[in-house]
Amino acid sequence: MKSYLAAAIQMTSIPDVQSNLATAEEFIDLAVNQGAQLVGLPENFAFMGEESDKLSQSDNIALETEKFLKTMAQRYQIAILGGGFPVPTDSGKVYNTALLIDSSGQELSRYRKVHLFDVNVPDGNTYRESSTVMAGTELPQVCSTEKLGCIGLSVCYDVRFPELYRYLSHQGADILFVPAAFTAFTGKDHWQVLLQARAIENTCYVIAPAQTGINYARRQTHGHAMIIDPWGSILADAGEKPGVAIAEINPSRLEQVRRQMPSLQHRVFV
Repeated sequence: MKSYLAAAIQMTSIPDVQSNLATAEEFIDLAVNQGAQLVGLPENFAFMGEESDKLSQSDNIALETEKFLKTMAQRYQIAILGGGFPVPTDSGKVYNTALLIDSSGQELSRYRKVHLFDVNVPDGNTYRESSTVMAGTELPQVCSTEKLGCIGLSVCYDVRFPELYRYLSHQGADILFVPAAFTAFTGKDHWQVLLQARAIENTCYVIAPAQTGINYARRQTHGHAMIIDPWGSILADAGEKPGVAIAEINPSRLEQVRRQMPSLQHRVFV
């Protein structure tokens, strides 16, 4: 693997698939024109709306999203992560699915979100992701690529569960994806510090695409899509408006940090 540019896209997705995909394509084009070879889209990038609406439209959302990701990858000759979209199951619920596609349009990795966001947030909002989403039951697998390094997937609320990322680093991950739709209330206190912790403790790059702004009704997301290096330094931050965070993924930096701080080699309980 040689150095390359990665992009974490930040969107304000709404309950309109075609509008969201058109916006996503604009940001993908912007990222590619700046040299990005690996592009990540946030959780719910294709549809951000009421859980019941997501469920009723899940067949169409899944079909259009997978077609879109493969088309974008081939058209722009990039690897692309769709950071979370509903895929129907026989149970009547959906899997919140992250999908990594290579530049030829082939699937590299698929992960079904394990940790579901069932939380009463202190701002008065209640979230019950499990009302429509079935939890995945398998740990994400590390995808090893010659050009982009070893990539591990996760989705949003997963970031609060360090054992998942420890597993990925133990499997050889160099890059951890954390696409999210973090709430504005929790994000202001926890988003950045959690991402930095996952990068530092695993000496990995973290790429975190994000939702931002008011998506629908009272649903407001935090923003600040980021790329963080293995030392925990923030290389790029998209702020609070839709946009793109772009930074270099440098294998020499990865080796340097792991040499200077060989904590992965010092683990006692694995």
